Amino acid sequence: MGHGRSARVRAPARFRLGFPGPLLMFESLSSRLGEVFDRLKRRGALSEIDVAEALREVRVALLEADVALPVVKDFIASVKDRAVGQEVVKSVTPGQMVVKIVHDCLVETLGAAEELNLVAVPPVPLLMVGLQGSGKTTTSAKLALRLKTRDRKKVLLASLDIYRPAAQQQLEVLARQADVGSLPIIIGQRPVDIARRAMETGRLEGYDVVILDTAGRLHIDEVLMAEVADVRDAVRPAETLLVVDAMTGQDAVTLAREFNEKVGVTGLVLTRVDGDARGGAALSMRAVTGRPIKFLGAGEKLDALEVFHPDRVAGRILGMGDVVSLVEKAIDSFESDEAEKLAARMAKGKFDLEDMAAQFRQVKKMGDLKGIVGMLPGIGKLKKQIDEANIDAKAVNRQEAIILSMTRGERRNPDLIKASRKRRIASGAGVTVQEVNRLLKQYQQMADMMKKVSKMGQKGLMRHGLAGLLPPGGGRFGL
Repeated sequence: MGHGRSARVRAPARFRLGFPGPLLMFESLSSRLGEVFDRLKRRGALSEIDVAEALREVRVALLEADVALPVVKDFIASVKDRAVGQEVVKSVTPGQMVVKIVHDCLVETLGAAEELNLVAVPPVPLLMVGLQGSGKTTTSAKLALRLKTRDRKKVLLASLDIYRPAAQQQLEVLARQADVGSLPIIIGQRPVDIARRAMETGRLEGYDVVILDTAGRLHIDEVLMAEVADVRDAVRPAETLLVVDAMTGQDAVTLAREFNEKVGVTGLVLTRVDGDARGGAALSMRAVTGRPIKFLGAGEKLDALEVFHPDRVAGRILGMGDVVSLVEKAIDSFESDEAEKLAARMAKGKFDLEDMAAQFRQVKKMGDLKGIVGMLPGIGKLKKQIDEANIDAKAVNRQEAIILSMTRGERRNPDLIKASRKRRIASGAGVTVQEVNRLLKQYQQMADMMKKVSKMGQKGLMRHGLAGLLPPGGGRFGL
């Protein structure tokens, strides 16, 4: 039944951050705030009338985003205190100054970023709590994978959920997928006894971290709280993480308060942030409970877990983008060996369609393309155009299919591709000849650019390697 211990000597696969992309749960709030700031007029200083007018709309935007009323009142008061009479820095408009002040207040409301507490003597127990259906079991596996790949920890997963059918088996399957340890299942054993056995197994088999996935209920009740409290007292967890579905809105705030008061919570994990939740829960829970949001989860893939950075999230809400996360994502996805080979070829002025296909593969490894674009500053104002452009992995897949429909000789010498060959390639890739022509034009643009930068040499290309990840101009991804 048990998965056994994972090999520590084997180098793990490159771990990619599971970015929730544009953080859809903040989309409406971001759009509303963008409209407010765009309407601020240029003035030499910020008057009370300017600030009051803008803050009325900010208040409405926050309430519509499902932010708790007490949190909204405190937030607006904080912004007003800082904004009224604020001198405008040279070359910075009042609107930009208000955005900066709102950004700083958002960061304070969201709280400081805090890492997991893993400094205790191994095995370090992490207790996962929450209601049924919040994504707690999947989040436990995501966290295990993250600790294994990024922190080089040996992790044991243990399911304490003896009530939901096949819950223990589900965690066992997820443990195999993440290539981490799984506590053998003993039918009939109570949650507290399972927790104690997990800790003993962790000590005997040299595990660094033991993640305990507790049972959930459809709602908060005394039986649930008593059971979680008993487990907490038995293992004394270094972290008690409350997993909350972002889609539950203000109910999530009530849930967080109840768990924090009756069990004690050290951190929050928001799941389904890629859904159409309005985002108020994220802003409210931190302020109401005083506990930090530590992770964001999007989707079912095990690498879809993002560390919560308040300053980056605030930047995305206000349309400033998240360039830091974008660069981190590129670095985590980029394979250095392939990059060095490509840089060496480009340093010699060589760049063919096989190299272009390799670039497409690197882009796809970075994940959802809308998510990548959503991290770019100011992109929120172009949302309608982006949605209409239908930017997704399928566009890159079509481009790659066209290249794969060519012979090796054609990929290495595109000048061979004339009308009859274009028809054959289009037929093989299931696209039109026009799409083949667009790809070849795009390739020529990239090839011309590579010739210009080849004078930089291999080291220069490696320094500027990210620029080659995306094709130039409006023909990007064949859109």
